[in-house]
Amino acid sequence: MRQSYLFTSESVSEGHPDKVADQISDAIVDLFLSKDPEARIACETLTTTQLVVLAGEIRCKGVYENGAWASGAEEEIEATVRNTVKRIGYEQEGFHWQTFRFENNLHGQSVQIAQGVDASGNKDEGAGDQGIMFGFACDDTPDLMPATLYYSHRILQRMAEDRHAGTAPFLEPDAKSQVTLRFENGKPVACTAIVVSTQHAKGYDQGEQEAELHAYVKKVVADVLPAELLSADTVYHINPTGSFEIGGPDGDAGLTGRKIIVDTYGGAAPHGGGAFSGKDPTKVDRSAAYITRYLAKNIVAAGLAKKCTIQLAYAIGVAKPLSLYVDTHGTGTVGDDKIEAAIAGIEKLGGMTPRGIRTHLGLNKPIYERSAAYGHFGRAADGDYFPWEKLDLVDDLKAALA
Repeated sequence: MRQSYLFTSESVSEGHPDKVADQISDAIVDLFLSKDPEARIACETLTTTQLVVLAGEIRCKGVYENGAWASGAEEEIEATVRNTVKRIGYEQEGFHWQTFRFENNLHGQSVQIAQGVDASGNKDEGAGDQGIMFGFACDDTPDLMPATLYYSHRILQRMAEDRHAGTAPFLEPDAKSQVTLRFENGKPVACTAIVVSTQHAKGYDQGEQEAELHAYVKKVVADVLPAELLSADTVYHINPTGSFEIGGPDGDAGLTGRKIIVDTYGGAAPHGGGAFSGKDPTKVDRSAAYITRYLAKNIVAAGLAKKCTIQLAYAIGVAKPLSLYVDTHGTGTVGDDKIEAAIAGIEKLGGMTPRGIRTHLGLNKPIYERSAAYGHFGRAADGDYFPWEKLDLVDDLKAALA
């Protein structure tokens, strides 16, 4: 393991076009799960200049059954989409929540996929697709996340809060951040570079107004990052192209699932390839990625390792995972094979089948739109929200490994 190096992660704001698409897709997931906890949803969203398009496969009692929409369902879907864009804050000529053109191309789930996933007779509920999923945790930050991503997210969260509160009226919804840290002995010791590109009001690309925007961004960075990481040697690139008035879906088309590294670990850990947003929790792309994060976080919190990567693999229609892999990167206090055996023996995890994961974490609830911006991981567990961030498996792991 390298001990001295530079590492960088990026984040994007809720107004980034791909994140607009993710939030719309997850708003649809939440809408359907609020009607039917067993709903099946795979909702993809395209955003571009004055246009939002939905596509995908669904099944939902009281909303879409037997190939037909229930009365008022399509209108409720459109209202959900428009309200999501309104919440983000788009009221621009090139993308306005009231006036964009909307297309709903959602249709029924394939019966051949459904027969593989649904429980029947002696067959348990199967995985919604094949695939590999990874979870990760490390002791860089209190939330056990990679520091570079942790700070990248929080810079943009703070800017969005200020924008919504009206204390930074020159900000518009679209933004990106990037944080580069220098690590010594595996720990972050200095921030060498900060990149922030933010959509702005007219005129904030020159003169005193540009200086005001730059000073504001530096103040946010100083509030978010620990003071000991920043110095006169930290290099700032703030709106390095000069002007960023045209942004959001008007500046660049957005698609669900294009920011999967932002959603997970900022490149500090492997990614299985599947996106989360727009999918109900029978899709192991989502639920198994959540349980692996939950396991990795609890392992690190239990003091069993300083860093942990976990992989699960599934076959479509098959309930039990094909493999479980634990890697503590040489930081474990016990053997990785012993941790694997301990996980496999914890009964309340339900064998990490799709049903077991959903039951243990309580995933059949409308809890997903909140996760669709600023990362699915490293967030505070809050009631039904972000249950995969709970540390309620620590004692079980310690007992299993005693």
